[in-house]
Amino acid sequence: MKEYQELSREELSALHAKLSGEYEEAKAKGLSLNMSRGKPAVSQLDMAMDIFDVFDSSSDMRTESGVDTRNYGELTGIPEAKRLMAEMVGVKAENVIVCGNASLTIMFDTVSRSMTHGVLGSTPWCKLDKVKFLCPVPGYDRHFAITQHFGIEMINVEMTPQGPDMDMVEKLVSTDASVKGIWCVPKYSNPQGYTYSDETVRRFANLKPAAEDFRIYWDNAYAIHDLYEDGGDSLLEILGECEKAGNPDMVYEFASTSKVSFAGSGIAALISSRANLEQMQKTMTLQTIGYDKINQLRHVRYFKNMDGLRAHMMKHAALMRPKFEAVLTVLERELAGAGIGTWTKPRGGYFISFDAMEGCAKAIVEKCKEAGVVLTGAGATFPYGKDPKDSNIRIAPSFPTQEEMAQATDLFVLCVKLVSVEKLLSQKD
Repeated sequence: MKEYQELSREELSALHAKLSGEYEEAKAKGLSLNMSRGKPAVSQLDMAMDIFDVFDSSSDMRTESGVDTRNYGELTGIPEAKRLMAEMVGVKAENVIVCGNASLTIMFDTVSRSMTHGVLGSTPWCKLDKVKFLCPVPGYDRHFAITQHFGIEMINVEMTPQGPDMDMVEKLVSTDASVKGIWCVPKYSNPQGYTYSDETVRRFANLKPAAEDFRIYWDNAYAIHDLYEDGGDSLLEILGECEKAGNPDMVYEFASTSKVSFAGSGIAALISSRANLEQMQKTMTLQTIGYDKINQLRHVRYFKNMDGLRAHMMKHAALMRPKFEAVLTVLERELAGAGIGTWTKPRGGYFISFDAMEGCAKAIVEKCKEAGVVLTGAGATFPYGKDPKDSNIRIAPSFPTQEEMAQATDLFVLCVKLVSVEKLLSQKD
């Protein structure tokens, strides 16, 4: 395929007329598809419906140690739920607190607690002149929304296939005491699907922060979300690496079963050092009498152990993989060699990251919307919703069917072509 940049003005004009006609035909089809968020499909949710058969009114609701999950107690989670979540991310159960249904809530509370009460005796952030967070970009919009909510200044750090630009991270963390944290999705990152290399994890563990209260916010949301049965990407366990490096308190890790069982009805955990967990417990005793232990026990009895989790996630993969491959097949067929876009090819997670020509993302997203396909808003993968290059678009293949996904991708590449031609024509003018 000839690169679009090599086309003459006459060739571009002819191509624009052809693509415009195809776009009008596409609009006439009346599509109504939503790829704006990484929602599990109905078929994925259906797979776990029998989790509700674990209990009935005659069930024994006591834990293995005899605790009645219907009553008060076990503030930090029942032991067997701690073990299950520990297995999921490869840590010791003693490093786990099992909370409610959403890891995002734990992240919000962790930032909020740091703002009002500081971190392990340090000055509360609300009393400081400036608080900054490092934000690998493109990244997860809800992370950025939390720090923006608290008025924390966000600094973009470029992502690479190996993880964040660690030269930049090391420099900023070691020289600026106002840098208090960094957001990370270390396995199958949102949106690129990158997994941090062993070297990147070790460099994180060996950081020498200027701020004693600096923390790595390690959102391990896709720890077991592999698309292929060969074991998927491997992520080095960071808590152990931090202990080896003499930085045992430097990480808050978060995980949940929101995309394993049910969104909003799973279980979520904070994984960290004893000192960090003890500080969290002091707040928890004021926030709650206890989280939903019945749901914790339900998940343990349903999944049982890591083997049970893996087997269930392979069912998810069997449904997700064809959708990802449908998107990648269309992108490769229609755009490879055209020089108007690049994209990632993840082996897990929930997203594909697409980079259009600079200055084109917003227009592509808008054209898709006009023709009935809703994408994540352009700019959403950057702090403050501002993509400096206006080029990144997050594609979420999970919710539509495989056939709908192919339809949506056909429209997407048509919009990419049309907007790119219009951009090149404007440059020639």
